[in-house]
Amino acid sequence: MAADGNGNGHSHGDGECQCKTRLTAADVVTGASTARAGKQAGNPYLPETATVVEIIQETPNIKTFRMRFDDPGVQANFRFAPGQVGQLGIFGIGESTFAITSKPSDDFVQFSVMRAGEVTKALHNLSVGDKVGIRAPMGNGFPVEQWKGKNILFVMGGIGSAALKATIEYILANRADYGKVSILYGATAPQNFTYQEDIKDWDARDDVELVLTIDKECDGWQCEVGLVPAILEKMNPDPADTIAVLCGPPIMIKFSLMSFRKLGFSDEQTYTTLEKRMKCGIGICGRCNVGPKYVCVDGPVFTMAELGELPNEL
Repeated sequence: MAADGNGNGHSHGDGECQCKTRLTAADVVTGASTARAGKQAGNPYLPETATVVEIIQETPNIKTFRMRFDDPGVQANFRFAPGQVGQLGIFGIGESTFAITSKPSDDFVQFSVMRAGEVTKALHNLSVGDKVGIRAPMGNGFPVEQWKGKNILFVMGGIGSAALKATIEYILANRADYGKVSILYGATAPQNFTYQEDIKDWDARDDVELVLTIDKECDGWQCEVGLVPAILEKMNPDPADTIAVLCGPPIMIKFSLMSFRKLGFSDEQTYTTLEKRMKCGIGICGRCNVGPKYVCVDGPVFTMAELGELPNEL
């Protein structure tokens, strides 16, 4: 069988046409997937099948999916570092990269997905009980062990909260190991904040400084009003012994970095994540490279100092 210029399967000679059919969950053969074997061995392209067990409507266009691997052994042994990511896919449609947003103690794997394209549209159409493919964990994570004893400041906007969620939960689960913990979270409007229940939990704690802000005034809103960089400067955090962790829309990151520098933060103490640039997730396709770096292999977590050494392609 050969393929024509459009990638369609056809036969030579008198044989019947063997057209390609879409992959389904039944086509996945149990083997050494990433979740099963980590980086030790096996086929890194092979997804591990999982079942959707819960779907949470976070915002009008963001859903959180909780899934359990179909193999109980894989689920029981699944481990990831805060900040690592995974490829979540729909058989026959494709896969995309998302940050793992589970808590360390959860007995499920969690991803939050903003509806934006073909794959995310298909994910948003899932129901509880449906099958998905997961390749995870991938990439590096935030160096939470190195941060022990330091103050941690999380600055996030919109769906950028997903990339920092697991790290926030890890820090709070190991609260005694860190200094002051602050979370600045911005959204366009109150209904666009993700993780509403978690926000309530963070706000109820006396060992967390939580600042919420929306872009424009809204009836009934009692927190800050203004863009994230302006509110960051209003908070006026002390850069001494503080790690800044930043994720959000590119325009927010650009101006927040300017604010951080104005406040005296160095690029070495400011971290972000570039998981949205990842494609294959294992350093093969080359589509995520920035200069000599591959986001999926060398990242997705970088300090701004590391990014400053790369070509201006971000």
